[in-house]
Amino acid sequence: MDKKKIREIFKRFAEADPHPTTELNYETPFQLLIAVMLSAQTTDKAVNKATATLFREAPIPEAMLALGEEGIKRHIRHIGLYNSKAKHIIETCGILVEKYGGEVPRTRRELEALPGVGRKTANVVLNTAFGEPTIAVDTHIFRVANRIGLAKGKTPLAVEKQLERVVPPEYRRHAHHWLILHGRYVCTARKPRCGACIIEDLCEYPHKTTEAD
Repeated sequence: MDKKKIREIFKRFAEADPHPTTELNYETPFQLLIAVMLSAQTTDKAVNKATATLFREAPIPEAMLALGEEGIKRHIRHIGLYNSKAKHIIETCGILVEKYGGEVPRTRRELEALPGVGRKTANVVLNTAFGEPTIAVDTHIFRVANRIGLAKGKTPLAVEKQLERVVPPEYRRHAHHWLILHGRYVCTARKPRCGACIIEDLCEYPHKTTEAD
């Protein structure tokens, strides 16, 4: 996909939604970190249901530690992989308190060193909490980038690196959220809503859907 087309794609995204953000509910970088850790293989809706009560009882890492693994599990039992997630949350909170005074570190290296925090989670926190122009490639972004011809890659990391090269600098801060929301509500996995797509004429996907499909 050529540079002119790519720029027009993000120009339209920006005009349609100038200030996109995550659909996870949070008030602090710590709460965002926990919400993103919980979101692996789970919907944002399910995470928000869990954190509504979890964050009310334990809004800071010290309170989360006091809650303990079993206490956390009470709030997140309906979420996939809740046992391992509760374990990682406790381990991460311990490190945050002991090493960072209860604050969330602001570098990728430090974030990825936390239990249960991978590259995608670190990128989300850096972007959403701290305003870094990182692009966290989840299943939606991976699908959309490959499908429309924006960034081709066989792995999330390959797509991330390609997006970092092709997304115009002025749009990089919000590219992550535009692409996720586009994949979640328009460029869906089974039947993309091409007729409702604001970039349909720019998209290079050869199998566009119609109302009759």
